[in-house]
Amino acid sequence: MATRFPLNDGRSIPALGLGVFQIPPGRATQAAVREALAAGYRLVDTARLYGNERDVGVAVRESGLPRDDVVVTTKLWNSDHGSERALRAFEASRADLGLDYVDLYLIHWPVPRLRADSWKALVKLRDSGRCRSIGVSNYTADHLEDLLRTSDVIPAVNQVEFSPFLFQGDLLDYCARHGIVLEAYSPLTKGTRLRDPALAEFAAKYAHTPAQIVLRWALQHGVVVIPKSVRPERIRENARLFDFSISAKDMAVLDGLGEGYRTSWNPEGQP
Repeated sequence: MATRFPLNDGRSIPALGLGVFQIPPGRATQAAVREALAAGYRLVDTARLYGNERDVGVAVRESGLPRDDVVVTTKLWNSDHGSERALRAFEASRADLGLDYVDLYLIHWPVPRLRADSWKALVKLRDSGRCRSIGVSNYTADHLEDLLRTSDVIPAVNQVEFSPFLFQGDLLDYCARHGIVLEAYSPLTKGTRLRDPALAEFAAKYAHTPAQIVLRWALQHGVVVIPKSVRPERIRENARLFDFSISAKDMAVLDGLGEGYRTSWNPEGQP
């Protein structure tokens, strides 16, 4: 659970985190975050869009953990793009979280024409210390190339949908070449593909659940995973990833399951 991946800004990020997308604000979010922190998670991923930043902040503050031990991520939503709007949106998120700083702030979606100005705002936020690391989400290699043409600050993280059924190997390689950590949302395909026969076979072979096989596969690719759950037993199950490893041969089989299967938005073709 202490496993971390280094970031290109000198910081690091836990390999496993809790995603809170679609967890209702209030008690449900607070309970899920408390359970995750008690189970050893040290990364919590929220966003302005999710409407539960306030509850993530409550759970983190009341956990009793040192603030520096927990990495809190939130994101800039589409309607808040642009230099000044992005700065205001960040301050609104920070106020709702009730934290002195945000550990990782991401551009949620590559909005055309405005994302370059938004990135400049994120750089200002990082340089001021109000957030410690900055990155992007749902960026393709083309979007990253566009960013790097206008800025010498490389994103620390690119958060995208990633699973054996959406094995974005080319994007993974691109990010690795540029020192960008890939982070997987919906790594469990929202449960839709966990009954796949190949996963069942490997679950039996390694004496772990299909979900654990999928998450371990991503970790062995150097990808951060942020599975979402509100059930305490699932939160703890998703954390039992560090007592086994998948062989190179079986990793290749899992890589071969890629079929472009998405459960969420597709940034391909976004200008």
